[in-house]
Amino acid sequence: MTASAVLAQIAALVPEGSRVLDLGCGTGELLAHLQQHRGCSGYGVELDDANLLACAQRGVNVIQLNLEEGLSIFADQSFDVVLQLETLQHLRNTEGMLRETARVGRIGIVSFPNFAHWPNRLQMLLGRMPVTRVLPYEWYDTPNIRVGTFADFEILARKNRLRVLDSFGIQNGRQIRTSPNLLASMAVFKFDRG
Repeated sequence: MTASAVLAQIAALVPEGSRVLDLGCGTGELLAHLQQHRGCSGYGVELDDANLLACAQRGVNVIQLNLEEGLSIFADQSFDVVLQLETLQHLRNTEGMLRETARVGRIGIVSFPNFAHWPNRLQMLLGRMPVTRVLPYEWYDTPNIRVGTFADFEILARKNRLRVLDSFGIQNGRQIRTSPNLLASMAVFKFDRG
């Protein structure tokens, strides 16, 4: 899966001119892209010092914050879009952060590795935890403390009264809309509070 193909697909979900909060923004690549190509503004949130420096070098406004502590520094609906891309699986309080995402933004966009992708299922049937390009770690050294599936997120969204506006899987840089729980290594959801 090429990073630029995924970046373009996520960026296309963000309305032009949006005020964006990117949680776990990494080096700020997506937020910089949104600023340059979609006229967006906003902030990244990141914990890692090296990533903070990379964001600053890209011209991305970034705040150092541990997401486990929540988003209390931001008012309700203070952003048009809150991005949480490949961060949910690293958080202990996944459900709480999902609710915070919906509180702070009018629209939320999340992505995460889809544990139900067929190669993962096959490895599990063979008695092993999956190791793939999207899940490249062994069970004992993974930074992922949560594993979820496309179908699991749909249930979590309903439980938290979130309305899914769009959803699809990504596999090898392509959108998968037919059977994404089985055929896609990455899940993407766009939602609001309904």
